[in-house]
Amino acid sequence: MITIRTLLQLAAAAAAAALALIAAPAFAADDHQHHHHHQAEATPGYARQVAQYRLPPITLVRSDGASASFPQEIDDGRPVVLNFIYTSCTAICPILSQSFAEFQRKLGAEREQVRMVSVSIDPEQDTPRRLAEYARRFDAGTQWSFYTGTVAASASLQKAFQSYFGDKMHHRPVTFMRAAPGEPWVRLDGFASPDELLAEYRRLAHRH
Repeated sequence: MITIRTLLQLAAAAAAAALALIAAPAFAADDHQHHHHHQAEATPGYARQVAQYRLPPITLVRSDGASASFPQEIDDGRPVVLNFIYTSCTAICPILSQSFAEFQRKLGAEREQVRMVSVSIDPEQDTPRRLAEYARRFDAGTQWSFYTGTVAASASLQKAFQSYFGDKMHHRPVTFMRAAPGEPWVRLDGFASPDELLAEYRRLAHRH
């Protein structure tokens, strides 16, 4: 049986080889969208960068079928850990989601103090019901929400985070963290293990 550790090791090796190619377009400055980045810090499996993003006013739909206004939905004061996934993905997304699942397990009771967010990049296929099934697959707690919506809304949010790569087949592993509303985001390009996610979260929470 292939473990999440083995998957992450394989993915990290591939990510390390391609990290320069991944980082270059994603970190390009975009003055028109008011994105400002500090220099990236490289680690074995991912590149870390601090960035300011201006999120667009959009409406998404949670896996429970309720409409959610962004960015208000994630501005409740809790730290946010966010990624982009799609349910039919067989490579990147299962690894990202399993890492999130292990991250929430390691948080224990503290996980209720964190808002975990996964947004579909394939909203035409990812209905609320499919997202709910996907969430159950990874034993997502109540603090971990999954969102779909229109293609335009999903693309708009991806572009705001400078993580829009054209279509789902060119999807790349990126995770975002923020300590509180108005604070800068920490961007992790590549595959961060559950322990690395926890360490990044602790680092962020400690500084806030």
